[in-house]
Amino acid sequence: MSEQYLGKSIKKLGFGLMRLPMQGQEIDIEQTKKMVDSFIAKGFSYFDTAYVYIGSKSEVALKEAVTDRYPRESFQAATKMPLWICKTPDDLQKLFDESCERAGLSYYDFYLLHALNKDSYQQSEELHAWEFIQKMKAEGKIRHIGFSFHDSAEVLDTILKAHPETEFVQLQINYADWESDNVQSRKCYEVAKKYNVPVVIMEPVKGGSLASMTPKVRELLEKANPDASIASWAVRYAASLPGVVTVLSGMSDTAQMEDNCSYMENFEPLSDSERATIDEVVKVLDSLPTIPCTSCRYCVDDCPQQINIPEIIGTLNAYTLYQNKAGSMGHYRQIVKEKGKASDCIACGACEGHCPQHIEIIDTLKKAAGLFE
Repeated sequence: MSEQYLGKSIKKLGFGLMRLPMQGQEIDIEQTKKMVDSFIAKGFSYFDTAYVYIGSKSEVALKEAVTDRYPRESFQAATKMPLWICKTPDDLQKLFDESCERAGLSYYDFYLLHALNKDSYQQSEELHAWEFIQKMKAEGKIRHIGFSFHDSAEVLDTILKAHPETEFVQLQINYADWESDNVQSRKCYEVAKKYNVPVVIMEPVKGGSLASMTPKVRELLEKANPDASIASWAVRYAASLPGVVTVLSGMSDTAQMEDNCSYMENFEPLSDSERATIDEVVKVLDSLPTIPCTSCRYCVDDCPQQINIPEIIGTLNAYTLYQNKAGSMGHYRQIVKEKGKASDCIACGACEGHCPQHIEIIDTLKKAAGLFE
């Protein structure tokens, strides 16, 4: 990517408004205001929300905590169009107008088609969503157009090749997923570089997982820098990549805000020795005894209880790697919301008979039930 790029002057920490402090089912708007004040006082300015975040309350929080309290030119606002809600092209205008009204904005600085993958990209074409966001840009209601992305580097290449009007792309990038076969952080980043498209980074701390970690990993990081938080390594790793607009952190309390601001206010890219430490951390993660599930889903086909076995195993593996109990339990609850729980297993053995990896699935499900239910 060139030395000059969209968003180069924006500080490298963005406030993700997806995991705000809560009081029951409602956003704690007073604590959110204090966090916003601290964030802006340190010179940060990028706020990221979406039409669907926090039950569609996040954009309203942006209005109450930011838009109503700060001059418009002092911050950048980003939101996203949920294509899965749209049935006809007319819905695009309706949802866009709602996003503007909720946030109290006449325009968005950064506007994204939300969570594109192979299927939703096809939907975006059928809905003429690209033409719509270009029209809104021409009318001055959007400054910069892009999309957030969750799929393979090959699909990303297809989209960027077809849509050179893309001004930025939002990717999941962190050191744990850099070489992941599923997330493909490195490969996707390299595709963005190939098309000279700047990157907004999401999930730098992998939903909080890279802020907890196993004792061995914590020992490695604390030995390298006893004064640095565990999360700071992950955020700085992401922010050190060239061509990054900003790195989003979904901060959910004042302590997280203060920690992030402390090392990102005067951001310094990782040094060679710090990169070597991260390499050691990745080696430790790679050595941990995870369950060798390939998500072939043969085990699911004949399961009489309709248990989503690969996803449950994936959650167990994530807990083994990162020791993030709260995050893993939250993910587990989402998995079993509409399908069988691990404890629903009747030990019929159909799954084990189909597993090419010879995983002891029945015992694995018992372990998951004990941990997450």
